Amino acid sequence: MSEKSLSEVQPVSFGERLANSQALSDLFRDGMALVEETATYLDGPGRAESKALQRAAALAYATESMRLTTRLMQLASWLLLHRAVKEGEMSLTQANKEKTKVKLSAADSHDPNNLELLPATLRTLIERSQALQTKVRRLDATIHNRVPTDQAPPVNHVERQLGLLKAAFGAESV
Repeated sequence: MSEKSLSEVQPVSFGERLANSQALSDLFRDGMALVEETATYLDGPGRAESKALQRAAALAYATESMRLTTRLMQLASWLLLHRAVKEGEMSLTQANKEKTKVKLSAADSHDPNNLELLPATLRTLIERSQALQTKVRRLDATIHNRVPTDQAPPVNHVERQLGLLKAAFGAESV
């Protein structure tokens, strides 16, 4: 193994390591299981429960189940992109470009009173999907919000002003 000069050594990309980690695999497994569980509920027991609800509760059910489904589809898209990175099907840079199509919004605005009208199973699925969303957002920020390694150091304005003074007065020290 040959030694590299200091200028050739690149820092380890924590984002790339995290994108290829077991933690991401576990998150993928858990996320996709939640998508499947939610689909099974909404197509089966949830459908029966929604028919028995009063008008206001039925409207809340329709609204919240749509939000839940949308949230989970966005999360599944993000998870699939990063699984493709882990499996070498795309680079992290490509995934970063593609993920702009995925909306990982902070939190849905909803009326907490509406949630009380919903069946317990749907409330639990909503809470679990929001917890997954929080994990994915945190992971996304860690993986993709890297500081470029070739970025120039921050400008020191005092040092710049001293340099201008030295140049103006031709002095070695100011």
